[in-house]
Amino acid sequence: MSLTQQDIDFIKTNMAVWLAEQSLDKPPAVYEIELMRQGFEQIDKRFDEMIRRHDRHFLWLIGFITTVSGLVIAAGKLWSGDFRNSP
Repeated sequence: MSLTQQDIDFIKTNMAVWLAEQSLDKPPAVYEIELMRQGFEQIDKRFDEMIRRHDRHFLWLIGFITTVSGLVIAAGKLWSGDFRNSP
């Protein structure tokens, strides 16, 4: 049994009232504010985690570039014979 559009509209219209009846001390607007606050807290946590991941990836990339650059320079000196002529 599926819901008709009329049923969905009825549920949307009365959802806030039903929630308010379940908790008589808080009006529907308070629920909306609390949900928004919780949503923003979750977004902040995800943003902080994303920044930590990006920092880790950036440091890994810098290390990789430095290592490869050192290997390329060492290989270039080895092939050109600079290691043998070094004091």
